[in-house]
Amino acid sequence: MPRIALYAGSFDPVTNGHVDVVRQALRLADRLVLAIGVHPGKAPLFSVEERLKMLDETFAPMARELGCEIASVTFNDLVILCARREKASMLIRGLRDGTDLDYEMQMAGMNGAMAPEVQTVFLPASPMVRPITATLVRQIAGMGGDVSAFVPTTVAARLKTKFAGKA
Repeated sequence: MPRIALYAGSFDPVTNGHVDVVRQALRLADRLVLAIGVHPGKAPLFSVEERLKMLDETFAPMARELGCEIASVTFNDLVILCARREKASMLIRGLRDGTDLDYEMQMAGMNGAMAPEVQTVFLPASPMVRPITATLVRQIAGMGGDVSAFVPTTVAARLKTKFAGKA
C-alpha cells in the first residue's frame, strides 16, 4: 500500500519554510499531496491558480529528483476530509517553535479524534527557515523589501511583480 501524505496550507506565497518541510515529507511518502486551503472569508495575495502554479514550479522538480509522486489540490472543508478524499494516511505539519507545537498538538488531537486512520507527522523546521512566515514575507515584499532569502527565486519574482509600483 503506498504511503500517501497530505501537507495543507495557504501557500500564499510559497516560502523556503514550505520548501524545507516538503523536502522532508518527500522522503517519507510515496505520494505527497499539497493542499491549498481556500476560505471565502480570506483575501489571499495570490489567486488559487497562481498558488497552484507556484507549487508545481517549486516542488515538481524536487519530487522527481527524490522519486516521489506529487500533486496539488484545493479544499474548502476540513483537512481530514481532504485527506480522506486523497486517501492520505499522514498529515504533514511543520513546526518552527514551541508556539507552533502547542497549536499543532491541539489540531492533531482534534483531527485524530475525527479521523483516527490519519496520523499527524510533525517535521521540525531547519534552523535557517524557522523565522520565515508567509505573513512576514508578504509584509516585507509589500513594503519594497528584498525577500529573496526567504522564498524560492520564482516566487521572489512573482512577489516583485505583484507589488511593482506599490512601495
